[in-house]
This record gives sequence, C-alpha cells and structure tokens, in this order.
Amino acid sequence: MAASPWPDRLLPGSAVPLGATWDGLGTNFAVFSAHATRIELCLFDPSGRREIARFDLPECTDEVWHGYLPNARAGLVYGFRAHGPYEPQAGHRFNPHKLLLDPYARRLTGEMRNADALYGYRINSPRADLSFDRRDSAPGVMKAVVADESFNWADDRPPAVPWSDTVIYEAHVRGLSMMRGNLRPNERGTFAALGDPLFIDHLRRLGVTTVELLPIHAFVQDRSLLEKGLRNYWGYNSIGFFAPEPRYLSDGTLDELRIAVRRLHAAGLEVILDVVYNHTAEGSELGPTLSFRGLDNASYYRLVDGNPRHCVNDTGTGNTLNLSTPRVLQMVMDSLRYWVSAFHVDGFRFDLGVTLGREAHGFDPGSGFFDAIRQDPVLQKVKLISEPWDIGPGGYQVGNHPPGFAEWNDRFRDGVRRYWRGDPGQRADFAARLAGSSDLFDRRHRRPWASLNYVASHDGFTLLDAVSYVERHNEANGEDNKDGHGENHSSNWGVEGPSEDPALVDTRLRLRRAMLATLFLAQGTPMLLAGDEFGRTQNGNNNAYCQDNETSWIDWSLLDRPEGKGLAEFVARIVALRHEHGVLRSPHFLHGREQPFDGVPDIAWFDESGEVVSTESWNNAEDRCLALRRACRNNDGSVIMLTAFFNADVAEHRFRLPPPHWPTRIVLDSAAPDLPAYELQGEEVVVGSRSVVVALASRTGQ
Repeated sequence: MAASPWPDRLLPGSAVPLGATWDGLGTNFAVFSAHATRIELCLFDPSGRREIARFDLPECTDEVWHGYLPNARAGLVYGFRAHGPYEPQAGHRFNPHKLLLDPYARRLTGEMRNADALYGYRINSPRADLSFDRRDSAPGVMKAVVADESFNWADDRPPAVPWSDTVIYEAHVRGLSMMRGNLRPNERGTFAALGDPLFIDHLRRLGVTTVELLPIHAFVQDRSLLEKGLRNYWGYNSIGFFAPEPRYLSDGTLDELRIAVRRLHAAGLEVILDVVYNHTAEGSELGPTLSFRGLDNASYYRLVDGNPRHCVNDTGTGNTLNLSTPRVLQMVMDSLRYWVSAFHVDGFRFDLGVTLGREAHGFDPGSGFFDAIRQDPVLQKVKLISEPWDIGPGGYQVGNHPPGFAEWNDRFRDGVRRYWRGDPGQRADFAARLAGSSDLFDRRHRRPWASLNYVASHDGFTLLDAVSYVERHNEANGEDNKDGHGENHSSNWGVEGPSEDPALVDTRLRLRRAMLATLFLAQGTPMLLAGDEFGRTQNGNNNAYCQDNETSWIDWSLLDRPEGKGLAEFVARIVALRHEHGVLRSPHFLHGREQPFDGVPDIAWFDESGEVVSTESWNNAEDRCLALRRACRNNDGSVIMLTAFFNADVAEHRFRLPPPHWPTRIVLDSAAPDLPAYELQGEEVVVGSRSVVVALASRTGQ
C-alpha cells in the first residue's frame, strides 16, 4: 500500500490570511467561527467524489481556526466540517455531517445536487428544523479548490474613466454570447466570449465606457426552480464571494476572466461587478447548510431579536448577512479588495445596498459598511454604485447614500416613462430628472454622476417591451404571473405585444428613440441595458430571473436588421454627442445661478413660445412640451448653448428659439435619426410627435 503523502496532523499555521493560501511549500487554512468547538479540514481526490484525508484545525486564534498542511499544492480539493451546539432556538446550527464550503474559496469544483442530505435537519420531520440530520452531505455539494493566483498582468492599467464621462452597459455574461453562432460552443456564455473582439468593437462603436456585469460570484440553483424545470439565471444567489461562477469558465481556469478584463482594459473599457453581499444562497432557517450556516449561523446572519431560531428577512430571500459582525464585514471588504487586486475590476454595484447599510436602528449612511469602504485605500479608487432599496423597514433610500456612491435612480426610469407615455402633470418631475435629480442628490457635496439614470434594466421590461406591453407576462416563471413589478409605467399603444401595423411600429420606435435621447441628454450617469440598442425583447416577461434561455439571451441577429441597425446607430450618435460636449456632462449641479454669458444662465427651462416656463405653466397638467437649455464657458473662452426640445404630444409642435438668437445648428432629431446636422433657418424649431430635437449654438467670449 502506498504511503500517504500527508502528515498525521496539521502544523499550527497562521490565523491570517483567511481562506486557503498556498505558499509554494504547503497551504495554510484559516476559517472564522466564534461558536464552533472543533473544525475539521477534509481533503478530496481531484474529482471531489472521494474523501482521502481529514484533519482537525489545531489552533484557534481570535475566533479564527487555522492549520498548515505541508506539501499541499494548488489544485487540492477541500472542505470543512464544524462541530458545536445544534441549538436552533439559540441560533446555533452546527452539524458535522454537513461538508461546508470555505467562505474564502477562490475556486470551486463540482455541482450542488439538491437532496435532503444537504439540510441540517430532517426534511418532513414533525419537529422541522429542530430535528437533526446525520446524513453526509459531501456527495452533493460543491467543494473548494486551493488556487494559484499568479498571473502576468504586464502593463494593464485601469481605464479610470471619470464619472462624468461614464456610459454604462448592463449585461449578463451568459446572455451576451449564448446565441452567437460565430463562437465555439464551449465559449458561449463564458468569460472567453466577454473578451471577444467583436463584442468589444460593438461597445466602442456605441461609445460605451463601462461594462456592468450581473453577478459572476459562484451561485447555486434554487431547489424550487429545479423542481419546475427552471434555473436561476441572474445569479443573485451567491454561495462564494471570492470565486467566479464555474459555468462561466470555458477552460476551468481563473485566468480566463483575467484575460477578458485585460482585453477590455486595452480597449479603454472598465468592468464593474454586480455583487450580492446582502444574503447568501442558504435561504431561511429552513434552507440547506452549505457554508455560513454550518460554520457559525449566529455570527453570519441577522437573527430575529428574541427568537434567534429565525432569520431576519430584509432581502426577501430568507436571510440577511450580518455586517455588524466584524468578521462578516471583514469578509465583504476582503472580497471587494480581492476582486480589485486579483482581477483588476474597476468597481461594484451593490445589490440591495440599503441592507448593507443597516444597523440595529435601521438604514444608516454612516454604518460600519459605508465607513469601512469609504476609508479603504483600495476601494476608494474604484466606482461604487448602490441599489438604494430593500424590503425591510424604511427600505427606500434613493438619494440618501453617502458621498462616493452613485445610486440606481428608479425615479428617473419611472418619470421618463410616464412623461413619454403622455401622462398628465409630468413636466416638473421630468425636468427634475433631466437636471440630474438634484432634488434627491444635491447634498453633502455630491455630484450629478451620483444619479445613475436608466430607462430599462435587467429587473423589469426591456425598452422595447416597455412600449409593447401594458401587463407583465411572466407565466413561464411558474408563479401564476404574480411575480415581477405590477406597475411598469408602460403602454402597448393599442396592441399587447408584437404588431406588424406600420403606424404602431413607427410609434414604438419613435418612443424608444425619444427615451434613449432623454437618457443621454440628462445630467447623471447613463446606463444602457444590453440589447436595448437594437430592440431586444423578453416577450413581456419583466422578471426573467429564472429564464436561462432565449427569453433572456441576446439575439444579435437583430443588429443586422434595418430597424435594429438604425437604432444602434442612433444610440451611437447621441452618445457621441454626449462625449463631444461637456455641457451635457457638467461636473456640478446646475441651478440657473451662474451665467456663462451675460443674460444666459447655466440652465433654463422654456415653453413653446421661447419664454421661461412660468409657475402657471408648470402647473398645467396637460402641457407635454418642454425645452431645456444648458450653457457653459469652454476653456478657450467660448460659450456653448445646447437646447433640447421635448415633445411628448401626439401632434407636431413648433418651438420658438429662446433668446439670445445666435447662429444655431440642429445636431439631432429623433424623429429623423438619419438626418445630418444642419443650420437652422429662422428662429423656429419643428419637433415631431413624441420626439426630441437638439440645437447647438456657440460664440466667442465677451
């Protein structure tokens, strides 16, 4: 019999860093648990199917269990088992029969096979989660792999796009390329396709500066979805905060993601990750024991005060991570720094950011999470975006995050949709959204970029569906069409769903161009949903989280059709206009107090007559026309005035050009997107039905 390559016991090792760290001679293992009485390290063969050795972690320092295994190399497959009290009524759920994933695992192997053995209690027991299950979960769970972090980044540098110049493209790694026939099958839906030159060229043609990826952290499939024949597509079900989702690695190596980031950086494109630190895939107290629950349930999760058997559910997923626990907050901070240092990502979008900022008394912009991230020398250099809501008490916090964060602004989405739908009484709100939502964000010296503007995102209707459907059509999700937003501020303009009526097709296309023009003309940071630039549809599904199929995947053939090609060219044109003229990217909120030219305030609003909008006119609920003029002085002393004319009415309208009447060029007409720029003759601007016209004037300084 061959001698075992392993010693009888582990060396003491070190409590830092957490996770499995290979030093070339062996591997140090360290894992946090404040309440465990013993933790075992389990080693497996390369397939992950057979356990080959088991060791106690010999030391516990400051609540970190640790040990060093000589000769353990990168590629070693492992997991933990934690011993301690199984007392659910006290918040403790230790069960050494359950193999646990290292919270700091850099690589994963295997797939989770949903089975009753994954649960710490006996499914269907009359005692429910107070019962205790003694079956080994190892055959059905993912396992950690010791990683080699070496990679030659050469001269890679972050593009460091200024916030005011940023244009974000929200996309899903898998959905981007599953329908691209020009890629090898094994590369579709992976990071290899993310770095494909054709995709990068498309982004550059559009004028995009930054790609925001839906979650790429390792996640697991929901048992309830698998029983319906569905799969979690979006990935907001994280189980590993340091490991990429294995399905997105075509060759199984972490370097595939690094290479994609290098290629995007070489093209001047940033990469932002949508991250989920508010909850884990373990669900409520009735969920499986996969990692955190088994290592230290009472430390990792927020439990109901006075009844710690139950998890606090401010996230709507069954559990809420407890960032008030120092080691849990450390895990989040270590994870963020890891993605910046090991993968050179350029920023993060925090799912349910309000949850991360909760303290015992509720949401607090001065919470430990926000304080930690704002002072961190690594993280304060990257872009930080919050989804500013959750379902807990006081969960809607748009505009209330601390400086340094941008926030998804759903008020922009809803206000723009209502205005272009023709709802009465929308002009004042529409004006506020165009001005960077200063009513929400102009505080604590924040800048306009803090308002992350969008008219469609992954969560809801696509832009085409927002003008094609009144009702959600989520029947395929298997929830009786009760999931997803009930109010989408959408309209079908007479026919629910697709139509071949030329007049209806034209109306919908006009409205999409108008909303896209609004997005890129507004102050704030614009975000475009992938595929909206050429007419992607989800057939009315506004909650496609479980549609890992053609409902969610992008059909790039739409870009080859005249309508899709024309819309993409229009997007590229309006984005180029934004990049060209700094007046559209003001670094400060504009309030009309400054005058770049005598009698010309930096921002002003006008009605069709060319007069400043009066209080009476603002209160006219049936007026659907508005002109916005912004002015600035350039470095050479010249002054530029850019006026956008918005007409949400069904009829054409004629606007008088506001004074002063400088020579003016019409640089964009959303009703005639192919029309080149031309000199305006006279002082009247014709704006077609449901359209936007942009006029540009300039002169040398006084």
